[in-house]
Amino acid sequence: MPEPDYARASGERSGWTAVWAGTREAGARDFGAVADLCFDELPDGVVVADEHGLIAVFNRAAARITGVDPASAVGKRLDEALPLEDLEGRAWWRCTDPYGGLAIRTGQPETQLLLPGGRGVLVTAKFVREGGEVRRVVVGLRDTSGRARAERRHADLIATVAHELRSPLTSVKGFTATLLAKWERFTDAQRKLMLETVDADADRVTRLIAELLDIARIDSGRLQLARYQVDVEELVREQIAGMVAAGQSEDRFAVDARPAPPAFADPDKLRQVLANLLENAVRHGEGRVSITVEAVEAPPAAEDSSGMVAVTVDDEGPGIPDEMLGRVFTRFWRGNRRGGTGLGLYIVKGVIEAHGGTITVGRAPGGGAQFRFTVPAA
Repeated sequence: MPEPDYARASGERSGWTAVWAGTREAGARDFGAVADLCFDELPDGVVVADEHGLIAVFNRAAARITGVDPASAVGKRLDEALPLEDLEGRAWWRCTDPYGGLAIRTGQPETQLLLPGGRGVLVTAKFVREGGEVRRVVVGLRDTSGRARAERRHADLIATVAHELRSPLTSVKGFTATLLAKWERFTDAQRKLMLETVDADADRVTRLIAELLDIARIDSGRLQLARYQVDVEELVREQIAGMVAAGQSEDRFAVDARPAPPAFADPDKLRQVLANLLENAVRHGEGRVSITVEAVEAPPAAEDSSGMVAVTVDDEGPGIPDEMLGRVFTRFWRGNRRGGTGLGLYIVKGVIEAHGGTITVGRAPGGGAQFRFTVPAA
């Protein structure tokens, strides 16, 4: 970083600093107060240096992230107030040289750097040029904790899915290798049983991959919906029929279908939501599973005032402890039960919210768990 003309800067404020300070000295205190407030209200750290490399702005978030007092930072050289280093220990300001180098440079992309003491910070820089000369350097600072949390979530997701994939893939590999090596030694019934197991494990792998793709789309806001008019009661009864065909007792389910318009929803995604809620009610609950379909009014803040269709799923099991209710829709929540990825309800919440609806969890009248979601009516 070159040595700017600090003698001139200290005796005759100019550029951004002159405008900033001179405006106040001219009596425009309201402007200064508003500008300070605007910078301090920003969630990210902002540091602005003038053409001489002296700091003119050091907002509240920058102070929180760096631990530097704004009063002591303003007026100092940029590289003195923020002695940043890259991950290899090199002085970043000397390497990036914002006031020198090529005149076509306009800034630096976000980079993870280190503050004194080794604390990480994400830094971006914008070089504001006039006539080819740098007049201001605007530095953005962000804490690395948010990125670290996101990386941990991704790592946990990968570890969980890898663990869940290992079991069915091991089964598929074992059965297929055994059949290929010793086909003649098995009876037709034994071969059929082994192939059915392979088929079931392949379905499990397919579901896990679908869950992983859904989470990626939900987290990125790119979950696509093919919406049509959907008879929600028909979808509920269709899901129940499938569970009865799989061995559940028909008496286990009770449907209360009240007058309700069709929903404007993606039928495949709605089937996914209903399948998850009904399977959870059967697997973790006890007694009868009650499903209510009804029309409700749209919330006051809703853009579409045509109303909503609500579905409530109650069971008669032990329910969910009150202290766990806030974690039900988070990733990897399994309650006190083992098995599964713990991703199903997280996906359910993402799907319902993508439709513009809501989902809640509480205690059912019979003492078990109650899940209730809404989707827009057609």
